[in-house]
Amino acid sequence: MAKIPVNIDGKSLEVESGKTILEVCKANDIEILTMCHLEGLGDIGACRLCLVEIEGINKLLPACTTKVAPNQVIKTKTEKLKKYQKITTELFFAERNHVCAVCVVNGNCELQDLGYKVGMTRVRFPYLFPKCEVDTSHPWYVMDHNRCILCTRCVRVCGEVEGSYNWGVMKRGVAARIISDFNTPWGESITCTSCSKCVNACPTGAIWPKAVVQGQFKKNPKMITELVEKRKMHL
Repeated sequence: MAKIPVNIDGKSLEVESGKTILEVCKANDIEILTMCHLEGLGDIGACRLCLVEIEGINKLLPACTTKVAPNQVIKTKTEKLKKYQKITTELFFAERNHVCAVCVVNGNCELQDLGYKVGMTRVRFPYLFPKCEVDTSHPWYVMDHNRCILCTRCVRVCGEVEGSYNWGVMKRGVAARIISDFNTPWGESITCTSCSKCVNACPTGAIWPKAVVQGQFKKNPKMITELVEKRKMHL
């Protein structure tokens, strides 16, 4: 594939055309914060954490869905971007009921790690405290909507990797919810294969196994990436 010149954070690079800015940054050890992105899944630009500034463009663009172009001058760590990343993180915490001390993934949570990375010490926005359901109908797993941040990693891994298409999204905005089989209890799903891919893809404590002890559950999202890569090798 043809190489094109780009400049990222003052560093001149020759990169493959057709790659996204996020792919190029990862390949060159340039850290960009993400939450909805998971290697191996299609990107949708939902979380808005990977926004970058591109010289000549008057709006911020998501690195995960924006492809590199010749002679782009890209900035990933400006004060403006850091401000927006912190705001976005605070809104994640304010929108649902994230009480880390009683969460099953406390200490092993990507959202919790994100809070530390952006230097969040408090939430400046009013908490919504929505009344979210906890679906315990599945014999092995739990869906706790209080912890969900609507990254849709569960939706995409279920469809793109497992091929079951059990999960979907219902409604919009603050009323949006992840649903199983057109909003039936998870335990009554006729499409779920109980493969646990959604459990490992979820970055928070929204989906977890009933058998784990609080604070001791460690997810393995890299398992999804490894599985996708191994499948590609056998195509």
